[in-house]
Amino acid sequence: MWTALARRCLTMLRFIPRPELVGEVMDCHPSPDVLRRGTLVIVKDGKLEKWACLRCPGNCGEKLMLSLNPARRPRWAVKLDWLGRPSITPSVHQLNACRCHFWITRGTVHWCEDSGNPLSPDPTSTTGSGVPGADA
Repeated sequence: MWTALARRCLTMLRFIPRPELVGEVMDCHPSPDVLRRGTLVIVKDGKLEKWACLRCPGNCGEKLMLSLNPARRPRWAVKLDWLGRPSITPSVHQLNACRCHFWITRGTVHWCEDSGNPLSPDPTSTTGSGVPGADA
């Protein structure tokens, strides 16, 4: 509770930017209607962090579940700072129609250059479409 109050005060005083994501911890998976945009939920079982759940920050809004289990691949690491702002490593790359590719640092979403693009542009192409045969 004091964390949220401190975060709001520092944001209002413009000492920190308003975070796009705020973290919270739960002991079970959040249902899709409970998981709101702007919230990252860390699912824990005792002291073991199992999952990080969030809504895709892109246009699709799909529920993303990132494994935090060190024995699984792929896996991510999530840290909450003292203001409850999450940081995720490595980046998250959606392979659905949304094609989002981003990472999160201190509650801020940072977009990768290839985010939203089905193919990265060909650096040797003069038109830059990145789609084989499209420049012909």
